[in-house]
Amino acid sequence: MEIFDSHTHLNDTAFSGREEAELAKMQEFSVAQVNVVGCNRAMNESAVALATRTDSVFATIGWHPDDAGEFDADSERYLIETLKNPKVVAIGEIGLDYHWMVQPKWLQKMVFRRQIQLAKALDVPFQVHTRDAMEDTYALMKAEGVGARGAIIHNFSGNLKWAEKFVALGCLISFSGVVTFKKALDEQEAARILPLDKLLVETDAPYLTPVPFRGKENTPAYTRYVVEKLALLRGISAEEVAKVTTDTARKIFNI
Repeated sequence: MEIFDSHTHLNDTAFSGREEAELAKMQEFSVAQVNVVGCNRAMNESAVALATRTDSVFATIGWHPDDAGEFDADSERYLIETLKNPKVVAIGEIGLDYHWMVQPKWLQKMVFRRQIQLAKALDVPFQVHTRDAMEDTYALMKAEGVGARGAIIHNFSGNLKWAEKFVALGCLISFSGVVTFKKALDEQEAARILPLDKLLVETDAPYLTPVPFRGKENTPAYTRYVVEKLALLRGISAEEVAKVTTDTARKIFNI
């Protein structure tokens, strides 16, 4: 069985100095490959560095809505140049976050829109962060268009109706450890009913640790528990979930 963690932050300071140990651990849990995601210049650079020196690691680079104030013309040039690296597979995580409101809505939308435009122009997919902003995220993506390479709704936290609306735009839906939580009934319904080939699995490590380790630090190895939960929900084998989600990840990331 091979599992692909489509969204993790192995570049987070929580893992500093022990990246190799985490990569070894994930192999023990059948997690064969990971996509390490940036959110600002420093995190982007560390994601690319890790991907460049490690066969099983790929990188996604972009400016998170909390970091939208840092996005400028130099950031655009950086994205354009760095995406020439074959180990850099997408733009992200980008989107809208109205929970913390670190940046004003108008600025978040402007930076989100521009990065979608860049992803389409550069022919790469993009990974979307949306928190307490589902309606605006959907409206902006519908207006801009997802593009031929598609997009991923990372750490999907919504109901089946919203999931189906994003799939209709051309998105994949990525489930994190949240889907293992007892009260995550909406996410579980979506994970059970959506077509399997529209799903991805992720950890968002070191955050959102799945059951049975909820409350402790997350790690890419624990993508296996997300796979096992989806298999249980759908009444199929973990091997089938792993195969389809891994094939889908490799397809959208052009690996």
